[in-house]
Amino acid sequence: MNVFAASLDGFALRREAVEAPPSGIVAVVDHARTREGVIPLWVGEGDRPTPEFIARPAAEAMLGGETFYTWQQGIPELREALARYYRRQFGIESGLADYVVTGSGMQAIQLSLQAVAGAGDECVYLAPAWPNIAAAVEIAGGRAVPVGLDFGADGWTLDLARLEAAITPRTKALFVNTPSNPTGWAASRETLAAILDIARRHGIWIIADEIYALFWYGDGHRAPSFLDVAREDDRILYVNSFSKNWAMTGWRVGWIKAPAALMPMFENLVQYSTSGVPQFLQRGAVAALDQGDGFIASQRERAGTALSVVLDGLRSTGRVRVARPQGAFYLFFAVDGISDTMAEAKRIVDETGVGLAPGSAFGPAGEGYFRLCFNRDLGQVGTAVGRLAEYIGRRG
Repeated sequence: MNVFAASLDGFALRREAVEAPPSGIVAVVDHARTREGVIPLWVGEGDRPTPEFIARPAAEAMLGGETFYTWQQGIPELREALARYYRRQFGIESGLADYVVTGSGMQAIQLSLQAVAGAGDECVYLAPAWPNIAAAVEIAGGRAVPVGLDFGADGWTLDLARLEAAITPRTKALFVNTPSNPTGWAASRETLAAILDIARRHGIWIIADEIYALFWYGDGHRAPSFLDVAREDDRILYVNSFSKNWAMTGWRVGWIKAPAALMPMFENLVQYSTSGVPQFLQRGAVAALDQGDGFIASQRERAGTALSVVLDGLRSTGRVRVARPQGAFYLFFAVDGISDTMAEAKRIVDETGVGLAPGSAFGPAGEGYFRLCFNRDLGQVGTAVGRLAEYIGRRG
């Protein structure tokens, strides 16, 4: 039981709510949030504000009076735009009935879990992982079961036999985030097919988080997707968000792609949580999908350049263990001689003004690592890496 949970003893609250783990990322951010001159590479967002071509339609819709209750599944124009987006980027045909708009990618995850798992059920996920995944399962009364990725000469890899061995009669879902936050690991088409075969054999759902599919540094314009290998009858829920690709983290708009037959259920789940996403925000989301491909390409190009700067700078110390990420915009690295990354992340921001996320925030599989978000101005990234390299040299 954490200190906060202990302080609530006697209030007769749900154990799962009281014992929800505090965010290790926020702990470091709060340590130096008000400090001048910090280069904030600790959270998962870039430094670009939402582009005007997205913000203007939302502002005009709000000023024009689109401030009433709206479609709980999402306005038809946005769901049609999602269908166009998937046709363009993934080469698949779908319709507005295949989508539900949610109040963030996090809500998309929560609703998907509510649909397939509950108290006493298990959800298997790949670790290290964004901490909200396991927390959402545990708060709902379920059990989050991590399967660790392996780090070696070939970077991060998944042991498929270990993944299948983690499945029990209580397992209801596999949560697969690819490309991964925080490691940047991405499943190949062959690996996705193998994971899907495992899910079919055991009759369980896949919750596919492909939010970083377009932040991809391999061949082609996107990462491999379950959409490349799935059949129509496969049990897959795709969760996604406008946050990363279109610089809309503060908007809190996401979506679920699922079989149309499930949409009345998801519409009810939206009704009993947020009752829908503001219509004026959805107008901006339509513009993002229909007009944002060039912006996404520029985001990916800048991130790729920043990645090279970060890798070269940290590897020059001779003390960093790291694999080049295949996707997303994070570098997950370890420094020889440093194990307590929470304490060290606070020391780093105190001494260098560079904010990193401690690997311990991503579960036991992240112990000994740091996460650095490189989706930022190249000048800032270069300055930050120079300070980190000098700090690592001092710590030797």
